[in-house]
Amino acid sequence: MSTAIEPLAAMGTTDSESMLQLAAEAFRAKNFDLAADIYECQLAALGDAESRQELTVRRADALAFGGKFAEAFVAYRQAAEMDRLTPAHLANLVDYLTSITRLDSGGERAEDAAAAATGCGCEDFSCRICLSSLFEPVTLACGHCFCKKCLERDKKEKEVVCKECRLSSGVAGHSYRVNVVLSNLLAKWFPRVYRAGQLRREGNGLYSEKKVEAALEKYNQAILISPTDHILFSNRSQIHSSLKHYEKALRDAEMACRLMPLWSKGHVRKAQALVSLGRTEEALREYLLCLSIEPDCRLARNEANKLLGDLLAPVTDQVPEHISDFPNILSSRGRMKNRIGQSQLLGPVTLSSESSVDPGAPADSSEVKVQEDGKMDRCLLHKRKRKIAKDEYGPDGTGDAKKRLKSAEANHLLNSAVGDLLDPTDLECSLCMRLLYEPVTTPCGHTFCLQCLKRCLDHNPKCPLCKEELSEYLVQRQYCKTTLMENLIARYLPSELMERQKIHNEEMAELSNLNKNLPIFVCTMAFPTVPCPLHIFEPCYRLMIRRCMETGTNCFGMCLGDDLKGFADYGCLLDIRDVTFFSDGRSVVDTIGRRRFKVIQHSERDGYNTADIEYLEDVKVEGLAVGELQSLHDTVYDQALVWVNSLKTEQKERIEGHFGPIPEKDSELQASPNGPSWCWWLLAVLPLEGRAQLPFLAITSLKDRLSGIRKVLLFMSRSRHRGHAVGQRS
Repeated sequence: MSTAIEPLAAMGTTDSESMLQLAAEAFRAKNFDLAADIYECQLAALGDAESRQELTVRRADALAFGGKFAEAFVAYRQAAEMDRLTPAHLANLVDYLTSITRLDSGGERAEDAAAAATGCGCEDFSCRICLSSLFEPVTLACGHCFCKKCLERDKKEKEVVCKECRLSSGVAGHSYRVNVVLSNLLAKWFPRVYRAGQLRREGNGLYSEKKVEAALEKYNQAILISPTDHILFSNRSQIHSSLKHYEKALRDAEMACRLMPLWSKGHVRKAQALVSLGRTEEALREYLLCLSIEPDCRLARNEANKLLGDLLAPVTDQVPEHISDFPNILSSRGRMKNRIGQSQLLGPVTLSSESSVDPGAPADSSEVKVQEDGKMDRCLLHKRKRKIAKDEYGPDGTGDAKKRLKSAEANHLLNSAVGDLLDPTDLECSLCMRLLYEPVTTPCGHTFCLQCLKRCLDHNPKCPLCKEELSEYLVQRQYCKTTLMENLIARYLPSELMERQKIHNEEMAELSNLNKNLPIFVCTMAFPTVPCPLHIFEPCYRLMIRRCMETGTNCFGMCLGDDLKGFADYGCLLDIRDVTFFSDGRSVVDTIGRRRFKVIQHSERDGYNTADIEYLEDVKVEGLAVGELQSLHDTVYDQALVWVNSLKTEQKERIEGHFGPIPEKDSELQASPNGPSWCWWLLAVLPLEGRAQLPFLAITSLKDRLSGIRKVLLFMSRSRHRGHAVGQRS
């Protein structure tokens, strides 16, 4: 110990607190040697037993993280002799042991291992929670699919968070509905795996009813059908434990770990079986392996704390009830402590993915054997490492080409098999009777083309098939495509998808053309630059507005109605700025006028009006005419201000609240093809009928438009004076 630390033992309480704070900061800064020295120095002057235990544990933590594990173990043992260590005392030790515990999957991803283990051979059909084949698949609002049983385990959580995209997918606890189309596909393509899933469900029901022997028989049948499903072995391990068949429980748990090395629950099952057999040291290793895979696993952390507390407690202590083999533990505890002190308990654990190839192999073949004296079989370990290195990197170090080739061949066989079974009608929309395009799945489990579903919801907020209420789904507008269905179509029906996409693109191109077949909202007058809020409730206009949004144009035309033609020959193009949807499908659309147009041809599409149009622009003037136009403009603008300011206060406030204040005069009269914006604002607020306003849209001469506005203002002024004079006479 350094001389700078030794005198600290004689310092007062305040100095001692400062030094403890310094030690904590040193630990956080990973200066573990300094932290350990400070704690040791403080212990020299401390008499309180409880405080001594706390500081001893902190010193042990610092020694462990500093790589001095033999000294750390002595310190942990000293602390345990003062009083039994609590989980809080052992938290850092568990973290340290977890950090030095490694699990090598042989370079294989968990998803790839899942695909091989499930018997499907393709990660597309695997649940990312249990890593097994999808059974009773449920599609969340985000579009990702999981087993129904896996999602139901999260019912206690306030919110369901997708394990794939980490997005919230609604409140937990509601009834999950199976994706009907996908479930039927899996049953058709993988009947053996599907049958095994049914037996597993039946076994779970029997187990919950305490019919353990009957549940075991169901699982025996399921494993005969699907001998590479790790879930089946894991669950059967639990059943064997309930029957106190601990050796069988261990064998099944070991098989689950071999089939799926990166699945934390398998290691928990194995640890539980080992604890029941009194093999505490190995159980502790499995719990720590589990934490290295899933750091948030509470069960593994709690059990690791208990086992470490048992291992570090004095040998004469009473053994807790959950430890069944008391003599075995007493005889081995000293050896365990020595192993921990020598940092040999948790060396690198290598579980190669190749072990999943032969599920019938003995359990010992996937683990490093432990001899009677507690030392690892070094020869076996080195031999295994050489084999893994040879398989993974090959003699020239360029990678496992054979393994990749084998995987590619397996995928090709799978694609061929599924492709042979796949009928395009299996993935057909029940509404349009065409291949599903942008498939979305409703909360009730039915799948439709995105556009087909939206059109149905325009008319009725219920599922088109089962008639379940979808008002909440409708108001959320979270139409996420079902990822798995989209991937299946792209992979197995590429030519059909290409043809379907071609039709869709042609439809979108036609809808995007703002000169031909422009959607027409037949309602009221609209003017360039003037806001025009709309309440949309008719199904045909819901469809029209949605198409405008989906094509990206965000535009449609507004025209007055006409008894003969259906709508007037002149109108204004409106730009959608925002849409607010309601639960019953209605919406409020905030639009603003953009360009004037003339209708060339009237037509109709899917229940709403359309038109071929040409846009109108003001004819520009030059020379002396510019000065005359400017003079007329200023005169009419002043007249407009007089009329606006003559309005009653309430009336003026109502107008400005809806349309805003009258715009300022434009610096350049002829800059806009529509002319000055204040002209359109004034036309919108003047008390004129639509038929009187309509001709102004058709005028392409700014001079004529200003002259017309001046006549209207003069008429309004004279009418007001006459009304005022009549009022005085009366």
